[in-house]
Amino acid sequence: MPGIIAAGGAAAALFASALSVQSAPVVEETPSVTAEVEVVTVNGSGCPSGTARVDVASDNASFSVTYSDYIAQVGLGGEPIDFRKNCQLSLQIDVPSGYTYAVLGLEHRGYTFLKKGATGLQRTEYYFQGDSDGVVHSRSFTGPYQGSWRTTDSDSDDVLWAPCGDERNLNINTELRVNGGSSDNTTSPSFLAMRSSGLPDAAYQIAYKKC
Repeated sequence: MPGIIAAGGAAAALFASALSVQSAPVVEETPSVTAEVEVVTVNGSGCPSGTARVDVASDNASFSVTYSDYIAQVGLGGEPIDFRKNCQLSLQIDVPSGYTYAVLGLEHRGYTFLKKGATGLQRTEYYFQGDSDGVVHSRSFTGPYQGSWRTTDSDSDDVLWAPCGDERNLNINTELRVNGGSSDNTTSPSFLAMRSSGLPDAAYQIAYKKC
């Protein structure tokens, strides 16, 4: 169901800590009036109903996503369609009058186990409803690979601003993909998961500017 979800207290502090290592610069001073983020839809094979939570930080400048069942895999225990998983969030972000916003910093965390010969891909695309142009970020993994991973991007030269005075949903589509290649996955699978311990799995910094 659509709903406005906000993080407070310990959750907000934890999220702020997660972004402190590499946060994107804010183009102009964040408006003092809190923006509202409405979760319109959450769809995809990587985020079945009830398995994705969206939290807005109390500082009005970021939001995070936590997943509980977002894993792509090939080999033992998996179905043929499990090699690719995706999740699309559709968000309505209401900013104070006279301001617009952009996603200026991205961070994703997860865990990967790839056997020799297997490969993986984590991809993120975000765009505004009705626009054909979007921004894409991706990272490739090559087996053998085992361990936690973290990807960040805060390229201020590659910014997509919401149209001033025009309400458009922000769509964020993430994807995980595993290719077994020449690996032997008959005894255990190769997998790529959007999952971390104690921190958000995905974090997005919001920058504001006056129209």
